[in-house]
Amino acid sequence: MLLGHGFSGGWTEVIAGPMFSGKSEELIRRVGRAVLAKQAVQVFKHAIDDRYARLAVASHAGRTLEAELVSSAAELLARLAPDTQVVAIDEAQFLDDAIVAVVERLADAGKRVIVAGLDMDFRGEPFGPMPQLIARAEVVEKLTAICRCGLAATRTQRLIQGRPAHFDDPTVLVGAAESYEPRCRSCHVVLRGLRDAPLFAAPARVPG
Repeated sequence: MLLGHGFSGGWTEVIAGPMFSGKSEELIRRVGRAVLAKQAVQVFKHAIDDRYARLAVASHAGRTLEAELVSSAAELLARLAPDTQVVAIDEAQFLDDAIVAVVERLADAGKRVIVAGLDMDFRGEPFGPMPQLIARAEVVEKLTAICRCGLAATRTQRLIQGRPAHFDDPTVLVGAAESYEPRCRSCHVVLRGLRDAPLFAAPARVPG
């Protein structure tokens, strides 16, 4: 869904979901439509993300979009051109919490802000500034991927040498297919304690 009108002044759109759910693909699509409409667009992404193309937003499907690298919300604001009408931010979960106020400021100034990012980290917990961005956005689209079991995946499974990651592992560890998989709630596993026990046991089957 894309709402390109219907709001007075600026607004914020958030595209959220697990890895491999098409967030970057959707951001690229929306930016492409803005470019076709001859709107002035700037695209940003966090400098930590260099999985596919360092100076571009890249989808897992192979589409790319030129982007400016930033390491903080303040840097993003400093690089913003005064005539920019549409601001797109990919991998927003990596940015500092100040991005929330920056996005609000841009929307209040009449700009359309498109934000894409992981809403949960590998533990299944809210990731960085994303919860606050989602709460304040006029438009939120939460995408799903496909779990290995065939159900809709809402979480991101981190794998270290083929095993689920431990709860105490670092939150940020950028990877791709070799490090992460999309999982549904039932298939998502996080180890804690003795590094060989799941965070939650699998639900018991009810005889029927």
